[in-house]
Amino acid sequence: MDYHSLVLIHIVSSTLLFGTGLGTAFFKFMNDRTGDIRAMAATAKNVVLADWIFTSTSVIVQPITGYLLADTLGIPLMSGWLFFALVLYVVVGLCWLPVVGLQIKMRDLLMEGIEQNSGIPEQYYSLAKTWFWLGIPAFAGVIAIFYLMVFKPNL
Repeated sequence: MDYHSLVLIHIVSSTLLFGTGLGTAFFKFMNDRTGDIRAMAATAKNVVLADWIFTSTSVIVQPITGYLLADTLGIPLMSGWLFFALVLYVVVGLCWLPVVGLQIKMRDLLMEGIEQNSGIPEQYYSLAKTWFWLGIPAFAGVIAIFYLMVFKPNL
């Protein structure tokens, strides 16, 4: 595959990764404020689906295209800015993996609340708080990776 095709795939997948994360986080966060269990459950269901379709795919495509780009350009993976981008990618992944589990658990809790007509379980809000706080370093990490990729500072 030629360089420009790799760059295009890398940029599109990073856009999907960041955009899906930001979009689903916004809709989930806003919907949680309504207290409407049915709306919250529908949103939680779609957040989990979007993560599997878009985020998971991008999480796989990013390191593959990144490696191929570095190889094409002759940039060693352990060199300055690229090394730090890879470290941040791992940190972001370590935040994202529990977030996925939390999203699935929150979706299931809401569905149980609907099925049992018991309302929003108290545990939901505790999980949502953890989900929110894990998202902050994950999004900050992605922005830092974008910075490193664009400016390629001499580290």
